[in-house]
Amino acid sequence: MQIAALIRRQAAAAWRHRWKALALAWLVAGLGWAGVYTIPNQFQANARIYADADAILGSLLRGIAIDNSTTSQVEMLQRTLLSRPNLEKVIARTDLDMRVDSTASRERLLLDLARSIRITPQTRNLFTIEYRDPQPRLAHDVVQAVINLFIESAAGSDRQQIDNARQFLAQQIQSYEVKLREAERRRAEFQARYMDLLPSANGGASRLDAQRVQQQHLLGELQDARMRRDLTRQQLAQAPAMLPAGADGGSGESRLAEAERNLRELRLRYTERHPEVISTRNMIEELRASGGGGPARPAGPRSVAGPRANPLYEQLKVRMVDADAQVASLERQTRDGQAELERLEAVARTQPELAAQFTNLDRDYTVMRRNYEELLARREALQIGDAARTGSDRVKMEVVDPPTVPALPVAPNRPLLLSGVLLLGLGAGAALAFLLAQLDATFYTVHDLRGIGLPVLGGISALRGAPAHRALPVLAFGTGFVLLLLAFGAVMAGPTLLLRAFA
Repeated sequence: MQIAALIRRQAAAAWRHRWKALALAWLVAGLGWAGVYTIPNQFQANARIYADADAILGSLLRGIAIDNSTTSQVEMLQRTLLSRPNLEKVIARTDLDMRVDSTASRERLLLDLARSIRITPQTRNLFTIEYRDPQPRLAHDVVQAVINLFIESAAGSDRQQIDNARQFLAQQIQSYEVKLREAERRRAEFQARYMDLLPSANGGASRLDAQRVQQQHLLGELQDARMRRDLTRQQLAQAPAMLPAGADGGSGESRLAEAERNLRELRLRYTERHPEVISTRNMIEELRASGGGGPARPAGPRSVAGPRANPLYEQLKVRMVDADAQVASLERQTRDGQAELERLEAVARTQPELAAQFTNLDRDYTVMRRNYEELLARREALQIGDAARTGSDRVKMEVVDPPTVPALPVAPNRPLLLSGVLLLGLGAGAALAFLLAQLDATFYTVHDLRGIGLPVLGGISALRGAPAHRALPVLAFGTGFVLLLLAFGAVMAGPTLLLRAFA
């Protein structure tokens, strides 16, 4: 009940100030509509351009020439078209220069042109140029000037840019040649100074590593040679130096059997090409050839002779001498190799950061050489791209739709603005009525009187007059509101009537 009473009280207070609210609505609407009609019309000129790219030449030069993409060339034209020099050309070629009377006005005009001229791509090769201006003829001229600049930029040669790029590449190549020679000199000097400790140029091991491997190999060969010498010494100690008289047959057979047994032992440890195996096999063949393995021959004149030299003993003595010589040679090589290895290790210990220094030098040299080769490749690509641009038209511009200006302005949207002004006026009137109702201290109900804290005995109802007398204020206020709506309709129909009159 209290909420309903409060609503009735607010409605009664707002109704009391209805004429003030209606007057404010008329004032806001009238001023707003007048302001909307003061906004100048904006006419938009439109044009469409098609960029015909040479797809065959572009695919041919892809990957071998700089800026071989025709699409990127069109995008570059779009970005650079609205540069300051081009906008100044547009001002000079149209009547926009008549609006320039100072440096500040020229700057404002350049900024306005940069915002107003819009280049919108519709497809990959088709895009639209738009510009708005209060004067339709001037909007047409600006769009036409932009089209001319676009075609000139596409057909013109960027010789200056190519020359600048070529000069820059030449300077960089010359600078990198000097740096590369200096890096090669430092690298060569470092390699010559520490040749023994650095890896070889073809990626092999260093001399220190090779010496270590060679020393291990010599030690293995020395150990094998000592084993062979010890075996030969053992065989030499077991073989008799002299053979007794008349013991050819049995002793020959025993020597042959012993030689065959030694051959079997040697084959278990060595291959068929081993010197010990070859020597023992030759000795067996000699024994067999001398009759050591055949049947006993009849005793001749030599059978009654005295003891004779043992041929196996003589062969073992020769093998012993060879083994001692081989061991001595390997020992000497091992001593020399160990001395060289100790020298290289001593040098390596005195240079702990040698590998890191060489790595840094090699990395700097590699980076400089890669950059130098890349600059050379870019120079060749620049020459190919220059030849392609000189010998053919990479991008051909075609005006699909010439600049056109519609008869009706595209801005401002006066119906929308006029409707907004009406809503703003009604809202301002309603807000004023609500505010005055909040500030109104009039007592409209008995509840308001009781709110001040004094006892209220009762209330007297208002005197009600004739129905026509009560409807008169409502009719008057409704008339004022309807007139406001009629005025809105008049201002909305005004532009249409004017256009029909001029038509």
